[in-house]
Amino acid sequence: MTSNIINKKSVFENSIVNLKSFILLMKPRVMSLVIFTCAVGLLTAPENVTFYNSVFSIFFVAIGAGAAGALNMWYEADLDKLMTRTCLRPIPTGKLNKNQALIFGAILSVVSVLGLYYFSNFLSAAILFITIMFYLFVYTVWLKRKTPQNIVIGGASGALPPVIGWTIATNDLTMEPITFFLIIFFWTPSHFWALSLFKADDYKKANIPMLPLTNGIENTKKNILIYSILMLPVIIAPYLIGFVSKIYLFSSLILTVYYIYLCYDLYNFKKNKFEITKAKKVFSYSILYLFLLFVLFLVDKIF
Repeated sequence: MTSNIINKKSVFENSIVNLKSFILLMKPRVMSLVIFTCAVGLLTAPENVTFYNSVFSIFFVAIGAGAAGALNMWYEADLDKLMTRTCLRPIPTGKLNKNQALIFGAILSVVSVLGLYYFSNFLSAAILFITIMFYLFVYTVWLKRKTPQNIVIGGASGALPPVIGWTIATNDLTMEPITFFLIIFFWTPSHFWALSLFKADDYKKANIPMLPLTNGIENTKKNILIYSILMLPVIIAPYLIGFVSKIYLFSSLILTVYYIYLCYDLYNFKKNKFEITKAKKVFSYSILYLFLLFVLFLVDKIF
């Protein structure tokens, strides 16, 4: 009797561990950003969508993001085990194997695209499919191990969720969602290159050609600053096309000027060197910065 109870408890605990591992395989932190930006795209669109369709559509977009994450971990399992930032992921720790990740990712991909098509429209489902495939084949398989521009080009996949949110509501692509895309696309390089500065040893172990390793610290700092400055015309664009009011414009300008200041402070340190606290500050603020920009779209919509 006691033995049966112990065995049942063990099976239950193993099931919980496996469930957590599959959830981690989907990169939940990335999923949360996808859900938020997709929701902003949907809520700021001029057409209304029923609550029921909105929730299920965003759910399937999130599942699609999880599918991309799982397929990424499947392909990069050999790299993940070499890096302190990723060595505790489910495959390197042995909680899941590569075949499980591949099958899980493939199933989620199909379910997410078909589910989104059912609850929204063909255009949204097609963009979600392109997003998953771009992240897997263009970024993960092709670019990441070959060029320091992996983050720049690969960032396109992370910039598409708010576009999908917009098309869920409108079934149309216009200039407004393009501005969403451009904001995330131009934000991505400075965000990830700041991370790559203080995680350079990790990328070196995995032989990933991140900018600090291929072009040096000074060039990386310069590029971080350049991309932060490029955010100025990008965040002004929604106002120029009449999508937002001065509430968004002035608030986003303040946030962007401070971001440029942080990037300049990082750049202005000793030549070919960087201060780790400054790099971490740029990285941390960049996350808050992007979040607040999209909050401003919602605030502007309300007022």
